[in-house]
Amino acid sequence: MNHFDKIKAVHAKAPLRLGLAGGGTDVEPYLSKYGGQVLNATISLYTNCVIRGLKNSSIRFIAVDLDKFVTFIVGEPIVDSDKFVLHCAVYNKMISRYCGGVPVPIELITYSDAPPGSGVGSSSSLVVSMIKAFSHFLHANLTEYEIANLACEIERVDCCMSGGKQDQYAAAFGGLNFIEFPSSDHAIVSPLRIKREIMNSFEEHILLYFTGISRESASIINAQIKAANSHESDPLRAMHDLKQTSLEMRNYLLRGEVKNALSLIGSSWGIKKKLAHSVSNSNIEKIALAATAAGADGLKISGAGGGGFMMIIVEPLKRYQVMRALEGLGGTFYKFRFTDEGVESWETS
Repeated sequence: MNHFDKIKAVHAKAPLRLGLAGGGTDVEPYLSKYGGQVLNATISLYTNCVIRGLKNSSIRFIAVDLDKFVTFIVGEPIVDSDKFVLHCAVYNKMISRYCGGVPVPIELITYSDAPPGSGVGSSSSLVVSMIKAFSHFLHANLTEYEIANLACEIERVDCCMSGGKQDQYAAAFGGLNFIEFPSSDHAIVSPLRIKREIMNSFEEHILLYFTGISRESASIINAQIKAANSHESDPLRAMHDLKQTSLEMRNYLLRGEVKNALSLIGSSWGIKKKLAHSVSNSNIEKIALAATAAGADGLKISGAGGGGFMMIIVEPLKRYQVMRALEGLGGTFYKFRFTDEGVESWETS
């Protein structure tokens, strides 16, 4: 009997995050040229996974939220080009690095509280939760930094997926974090110690609205890459402004200036729209117009833009009139709380 037989199932969950400021400055080549910095906060929505050891010679991946599954026979290549690219990449990396490349028959089950492409870091959170589960299952005992670094390597190098680095660190560490990227291979995660009453006030001024559109961020990220390679463009100046906004919002929250911090969420959306035309669209602008007319003070799409989740800034007593104004526009409001915990794992019998 090996030690895998002693574990019936390993569970893991990693939080999703709201990108408050600085998003895009964690994307290459801007990061390497100018250094990136972002402010984000994890919320009470999660990606989840379960690993079970199998007695037979198969490897099975199941995405219960997508109603998809795939099965491999031990010894054949673990490669999938459809719904399980990340599952395959995580499995191959962890088995190669911590099992000497010797395949382990398992069942890996995953699900998410948010739709794919929704701008709250669900793909990276899923990778982080799978790495944490494998770390527990294989007794690798990886730290938060090691998990985040490995998640970045799997997504950006192994899978050649465009994107930044903030999501992996947010999911691994959890909480409200100011994250600096002084170079392409270095990250500094600084948790902000904010009084609970300040975070309660910040939280009650934000409505989280899924626009009903899952977006592909590649075209927006490509526009950010183009901006970083240009020395005179308005988009490049917008990137610098986004970076500065993350520092300003951090300082406002540390001083308890909630209204000023909230105002920067709305103004950063205006800056973000200078990066590429695809950051916004007619449907987003229609939602924004209806929300503003109903009393919202500002809004911002979380993530690269183009769709997904929208943060709507509104006085608490006007929340329901804004919610009623958006009825029939195809979206859904999600209840959430800001959370302090990062990725976690545990065993069940």
